[in-house]
Amino acid sequence: MIVQEQVDLLYGREVVDRDGEKVGSVGAVWSDGAGQPTWASVKTGLFGLNESLLPLNDATLQGDRIVVPFEKAAIKDAPNVDASHDEPLSAEEVDLLYQHYGMSWDESYRTGRSSTATAAGGYTGTENRTPGTAVAGSRKAAGDDAMTRSEERLNVGTTTEQVGRARLRKYVVTEQQQVTVPVTHEEVRLEREPITAANRDAAYAGPDITESEHEVTLHAERPVVKTETVPVERVRLGTETVTEQKTVGGTVRKERIEADLPDEARRTID
Repeated sequence: MIVQEQVDLLYGREVVDRDGEKVGSVGAVWSDGAGQPTWASVKTGLFGLNESLLPLNDATLQGDRIVVPFEKAAIKDAPNVDASHDEPLSAEEVDLLYQHYGMSWDESYRTGRSSTATAAGGYTGTENRTPGTAVAGSRKAAGDDAMTRSEERLNVGTTTEQVGRARLRKYVVTEQQQVTVPVTHEEVRLEREPITAANRDAAYAGPDITESEHEVTLHAERPVVKTETVPVERVRLGTETVTEQKTVGGTVRKERIEADLPDEARRTID
């Protein structure tokens, strides 16, 4: 049970139903004549002034959340009030609320009277309430009644992924090469030498008249082709980082607030 001393802790708190599903946040709290919190309004949407009402008799404050024994759908379908007016609930409004939640006046009254809390400043009303009367007590608005506008933004980052593989493979090819090589060879040349005083003795050393032959062996160079394997270079794989600009996009949502002001056109805040 939520007692009078916890009233100031209720405003803006998240309300969850009996299944743990979020319903909304508390916008206002109504108390009975003894200051015991009995009803709260729940903001179940982003816009609009109407708020759904729910009883606090069996609600509990658990950490930062208020847990109520009702389903979310039942709370959202409950009779609502105009959040712009600071007025007590009328008898007709209270009757509708009790019928909606299947509650009786006697049950609610006994629950409220079981609290030992006394009336505190900011909550006024009659000490005894009889069935059929309005829920007395003033409504306290949450915070400064400001509305928070939110929007989504793109958070862009990078991730590294594998895009390909590279490898080195060595294979053998055959090609024709032509190289010019200088070669030499011997040719026969007839040389005639006249008899002179210098060679006279050699000329007369042999017989006078004879027959003879003389051979000369000729030599020539020819190209000889051989191959040898020599290293010419080394090849390896390396990587380098290249930076480029890419444009990405996405869809984001934004909240806009419409204000209906007296004697003014509707104003949109974005």
